[in-house]
Amino acid sequence: MFGAMKKVFNTLKFDAFLLFLVGLSTLLLYTFMFSSVKNETYEVEEFKISQHTIRATKTVEDTVKTEQERQRAAQEVSAVYHFSEEVAKNRQAIATSIFDSLLEVKNENAARNKESGKPVFTQKEQIAEIRKKLASLKEEEPDLNLNDNTISNLLALDTEDMAKTQDKLVSVIGTTLSKPIRTADLASAQYEVERQLRLSDSIPPSVLQTVITLARSLVVETETINETLTEARIEQAKAAVEPTRILQGQVLVREGQLIDGEIYRQLELTGLLTNQSSLKPLLGLGLFVLFVSSLIYLHFSTWVENAKVKKKALLIVLTVFYLLVILMKLIALIEKDFDVLVAFLFPTALASMLIKLLTNERLALMMTFITAATAGIMLQEGYAALIQMEIALYILFSGIVSLYLLGNSGRRSSILRTSVGVACSNTLFIAFYLLMTQSTYDLPELVFYLIAAISSGILSGALTIGLMPFFESAFGILSDMKLIELSNPNHPLLKKVLTETPGTYHHSVMVANLADAACESIGANGLLARVGSYYHDIGKTVRPGYFIENQHAGQNPHDHLPPEKSRDIIIAHAEDGAKMLEKHKMPAEIIDIARQHHGTSLLKYFLVKAQTDGEEVKEEEYRYKGPKPQTKEIAIISIADSVEAAVRSMKEPTPQKIAALVKAIINDRLNDGQFNECDLSMKELRKVEKVICETLNGIFHNRIEYPE
Repeated sequence: MFGAMKKVFNTLKFDAFLLFLVGLSTLLLYTFMFSSVKNETYEVEEFKISQHTIRATKTVEDTVKTEQERQRAAQEVSAVYHFSEEVAKNRQAIATSIFDSLLEVKNENAARNKESGKPVFTQKEQIAEIRKKLASLKEEEPDLNLNDNTISNLLALDTEDMAKTQDKLVSVIGTTLSKPIRTADLASAQYEVERQLRLSDSIPPSVLQTVITLARSLVVETETINETLTEARIEQAKAAVEPTRILQGQVLVREGQLIDGEIYRQLELTGLLTNQSSLKPLLGLGLFVLFVSSLIYLHFSTWVENAKVKKKALLIVLTVFYLLVILMKLIALIEKDFDVLVAFLFPTALASMLIKLLTNERLALMMTFITAATAGIMLQEGYAALIQMEIALYILFSGIVSLYLLGNSGRRSSILRTSVGVACSNTLFIAFYLLMTQSTYDLPELVFYLIAAISSGILSGALTIGLMPFFESAFGILSDMKLIELSNPNHPLLKKVLTETPGTYHHSVMVANLADAACESIGANGLLARVGSYYHDIGKTVRPGYFIENQHAGQNPHDHLPPEKSRDIIIAHAEDGAKMLEKHKMPAEIIDIARQHHGTSLLKYFLVKAQTDGEEVKEEEYRYKGPKPQTKEIAIISIADSVEAAVRSMKEPTPQKIAALVKAIINDRLNDGQFNECDLSMKELRKVEKVICETLNGIFHNRIEYPE
């Protein structure tokens, strides 16, 4: 079954492979996150006992309470009054008009009476005449107390008393209405007018009550409500009222509490009733999952790399991500039973470090952001409005810190050092979180958060070290950690080289030094080149005596062999080494180095020997089977291999001789087309040449001749 899956893996085109895995990933992620955003609803009835303690899952405005508060604020607004000085003048003018009309009719009647000797108008006619004159006034002032009895009593006064009465009435009205009088003050103002009139001796007693009645009807408000300004104040007061909100996490009803009408209304408002399930969060989650999947798809579809490498990286990324998603799910299940944020125990930098060590930093950075956002949703406390922002930032910052601290080294010491740095970063972030919440925490809570911060960082490193071998084995990955393990001299194959072919072992160590330095100078993987060099000639252990570095006392078996036989033995060591490494389940990169480090180069010595013997030979028969170096590291190892052997055979090597030899070997390989299938540029070749020369000069420097 595994073999069939591997075959499908290798034959399926990357675009189809990417689309299938991203699509499957989308469904899986949605399934895992579904319960984190699904609205929790309750089946409750009004005026029944609640079986649960129910909290609000979101912050909503309580519109009913808000409106009640606004109405209360409006009622507390004092009306804006406007005092009018014209009111007193107007009321005095009315009083004056009444008495003027009375005097006018009275004087007119007196004048005609004098001429004829008898009254011209009866009292009834006089009253009618006065009413006619005051008709317009009565229409404007319907509340004015000016009945026939009042007019009749006032007409009974003589002209002098009427004038005095008028003056006193106008004066009292003017004095009283010169002060602010509101509707509530009318009775008091009318009483004051009556009091002043009763104290006056200018008004005949016969008409005192009539005048008082008239005066009381003339008293009106001098201060009236300014409707425009009052309404503006009311609106301002309403606007100043903060909306009443039901806050996320707020307890709406406790277990065993009666659900009254108000509580039921709040449950309905926050959408916690069974008949109020909303599809909005589920649609939102769908968009989030699509966004994450699209980001992963975009990254891999635009990544310029070998399809096999991209397939492997995609599988690694998704495997790491879903391991963490499962961990988030487990934390979310237990978190509700604690009063502290258990999510702070999450290994924040695990995704960042694992993916960087197994793939590359760019991919690790993208997955750090995705992991942080996913954790923010999945590790909600149950009533966060959208995302548990402190958890998302916690993971994001820790992941970025780990990427900087880890560097390009995959050694255990580097991972552990990085985990300590992450623990410090976590501690600082949690301190920031605790201070920003402005809440009071007791000592056990503070101790928990400190332990959580440190544990998260250490767990990140420990799990990275623990999981690396599984990923390396499952995906055939050659990490720095694995390379360091393979460089151990106690490795069985290296021991075999050392014990059976000590000359080859020494040669391999020298090649490793040269290749490592050269690779580092152009940004290639120096550690891979070093470790690959240790194993590149492992095939020589099959026939050790046929290789010059393992020959002693000047005995060379090739002196007694035909050139074609010698050719086959020498050429075979590359393929023999590759097969031996395959048998020991060595990484593909190391096997490729053993198989490709000679490329399709020519065995000139044995070709010339065959031609000297008079044989008709083809040049292709004396070339290695290849393939040519496919990577920069293998190309550099091939150069270092040839250069080290050539320089070692030189007599009295000098820097000038070494430089000329290195240049000649590189140019020979270049002209032979050995670098055509790797992406090694001419600029990089010049750097490689320079570094190899410097390294060789350090190895083969002149030594002081000590006296015997």
